[in-house]
Amino acid sequence: MTKTMDEYSDLDLIIVYDSAYQEQIMNQRLHIAEGLGKLLSGFTGEHIGEPRVVICLYGPEPLHVDLKFVTLEELKIRIENPLILWEKDQKISNIFEETSPSEPYPEAQWIEDRFWVWIHYGATKLGRGEWFELIDHLTFIRSAVLGPLVLSHHGQLPRGVRRLEQYASSDIEELKKTIPLHSFESCYLALKSTIHLYKRFRQNSDVLILKEEAEHVSIAYLEKVYASLNN
Repeated sequence: MTKTMDEYSDLDLIIVYDSAYQEQIMNQRLHIAEGLGKLLSGFTGEHIGEPRVVICLYGPEPLHVDLKFVTLEELKIRIENPLILWEKDQKISNIFEETSPSEPYPEAQWIEDRFWVWIHYGATKLGRGEWFELIDHLTFIRSAVLGPLVLSHHGQLPRGVRRLEQYASSDIEELKKTIPLHSFESCYLALKSTIHLYKRFRQNSDVLILKEEAEHVSIAYLEKVYASLNN
């Protein structure tokens, strides 16, 4: 448990079941959700790559609850130890004693291998005038790269851009520069700021292979696009 709950938090309820009933449980997820209260709306989480989750809004006083259905075996791989509300035969407690939670941290090489390709992609959108697409692209980079790196730098769990304002206040002004307006100049400057922040917080190590040629080429292309359209 992270113990960061406040009045705006949603609830995450993990329902652990015997794998012998997996097909039945997965087919009945929404019916189970309906039986827990007045379900205003609910849907499964395939769009976030997590079909085991049912995302629910209960009422009449609105309450967001994510129901996650996992087997005992699947519970061994988790990011935290949740509070056990009820269990049978100490099976969940035993798993918690035998295994440890592991928060996935951004893998430096995974990011480096992709970052400069993403910058080049952003430059092509800048050149074509697809600023809405570029704004979305920069939002993705901020969530997948910059937010996790900055949070990790401040000793926090790298969960996208969540609670950056709380944990990384000293870097907020720099992060704000990565949020562009719908204009050529603003999008260009946001790309430049994104590059600057990544290089500042990039997790350099002896095993990290820098894509120096990709970096040089993508930045040069960005400057070429800017120069050609700024005259």
